[in-house]
This record gives sequence, structure tokens and C-alpha cells, in this order.
Amino acid sequence: MRTKALGKSGLALTRIGLGTWAIGGADWQFGWGSQDDRDSIATVHEALDLGINWIDTAAVYGLGHSEEVVGRAIAGRRDKLIIATKCGRPTDPGSTTIVSRLKAASVRKELEGSLRRLKTDYIDLYQIHWPDPDPDIEEGWEEIAKAVREGKVRYAGVSNFNPEQMRRIQKIHPISSLQPPYSMLRRDVEKELLPFCAANGIGVICYSPMQMGLLTGAFTRERAASLPRDDVRARNALFIEPALSRNLALVEELRPLAKKNGRSLAELAVAWVLRRPEVTAAIVGGRKPGQVAEIAAAADWELSATDTAEVEALLARH
Repeated sequence: MRTKALGKSGLALTRIGLGTWAIGGADWQFGWGSQDDRDSIATVHEALDLGINWIDTAAVYGLGHSEEVVGRAIAGRRDKLIIATKCGRPTDPGSTTIVSRLKAASVRKELEGSLRRLKTDYIDLYQIHWPDPDPDIEEGWEEIAKAVREGKVRYAGVSNFNPEQMRRIQKIHPISSLQPPYSMLRRDVEKELLPFCAANGIGVICYSPMQMGLLTGAFTRERAASLPRDDVRARNALFIEPALSRNLALVEELRPLAKKNGRSLAELAVAWVLRRPEVTAAIVGGRKPGQVAEIAAAADWELSATDTAEVEALLARH
């Protein structure tokens, strides 16, 4: 699987990385429903066996459970992969309510917790999950920069930041990467964020390239209606009418293009995101064996100019 340098950092990421949001399970505010840890571990192993060299997780996923599962899954293989995790969404002791906190002491506590759960003594890429509270992003970033100097973090990145927020913190410490949402259904990053990152040597790791499953072709109106209440997608506007019908209609129009290339819709969705030169890699989530294998080939698929134009025409109509 091809790799690409992550901005000015020393990391080279495979064009697809494994996302572990869903394997956090159902017992938290933004879960994807119940999840079997055995399936999660097998999915991590499959991703690594396919040649994927990095995993993206976060302390908030499953309130630490995702990191714990990843730590168990990578036992004996830690030195062969890149781990990216995030801070800034902790809970208070004895509570499951997620709060926004970027004070230095809180960031340090989250970092130590992530190291413990992942069973490692360093994080390859440590990211601020959300720029919230906005007045505290400098304080949180300074603490991460301190952890870099200590060797507990190799490189520092951000997620969901805008250009102005990145300008503020890059004076303190270099930003290795930005992690924004990017898919055929969410294209706002193309206006300012991607050009800013290209101009400043910041790598871009895109999340939700398949828009939480909507662009895989496996989603139906019936499946959306039957999503359990503990699945965060049941509350997402893209999965609710009238947007749902428009999105499913787009998927059906994309299907012939994927078929013409002998590819799946999921591969098309990921390859479309990777077509941008500013994009380093895309995060592909997996919950059970077989799912990542169905998408991994997208890492090496370069869309032709004709196919790209056809997708653009479809998106313009929708």
C-alpha cells in the first residue's frame, strides 16, 4: 500500500488508516451501537495484515474503551505502526458526561490516560480533538508541545480547527496535521482549509470519507429507520428526511461509475477524497473483519480526469 508524507513531520502514512470511533461501543453519548470486542480486535489485525500502518483513535471514543481495545489488539506490534489519538473531550470523575476542556492539567491527564490504555510510552500523533473552549487552545497546545519535548509525543496535530485557530497556535509549535471531515456530502474544507494546509506544509487526514456509511451503497431507507437509539447516526441530519432521500439518490447515480471501474461504492468514495493533492490520507472505520478489506484497494486507485468530472457533475445536480 502506498504511503505519503504527513506534512513536514517524519511520518509516512499509508493512504488509508483504520478509524476506531465505532469500536468504542454503545455505552457513551456518541456511540454507534453495541460492539463485540472480539470483532474489533480481529478488525485491527486484519487492517495491519493488509499493510495499513496507522490507527486513529481518541480518548473520548467509548470513554476510553476504544483505546483499551486498540492497546490489546496491537500487543507485540506496537513498533510497526503509527498511533494517532486525541484529547480535549474528557469526563469528570464519576461522570459519563463529556465536557470540553483544554487546560494544561486536563490535557496532561488525558495524555497519561491514553498512554496507559494503549500500553505504550509514546504517541506518534497527538491531536486536539476540537478547538473548544476556543480561548484555551493555546494553553492546550503548549502542553502538547511540552510533551513533544519530553518524548511522550512525537508529533502534534489538530482536528476540526479553522485557519485562524491554526494561525494562533502554529506560533507556539509546528502543526503536523489537520483532521477535518471530508466527503462528497461535506465539501466545505475545499474553500479555505485545504489551501491553508498546502501553503503551510500541514498534512491532512480526512475523517468520514464514506459519510458514516451513507456512501457505501449498503445503506437503505429501511436501515436508516431501524437504527437503534444508541447509534449516533439516528440523530444525524444526513440520515433523516428530506436529506436521506437525496443522499440515497446520489448513491444510486454513483453506482454505475463504480461498477464501470470494477470497484465498490465505498472505494469510489474514498478514492474521491484521496484525489486532492493536499490530502495525505483518509480514515476508514471498521467494526468487523472483512469491512476494511473491501475498501483497502482504494488507497491505490487514482481516479481518472473523466471519472472525476462525472462525479462532479453528479454532485452538482444533487
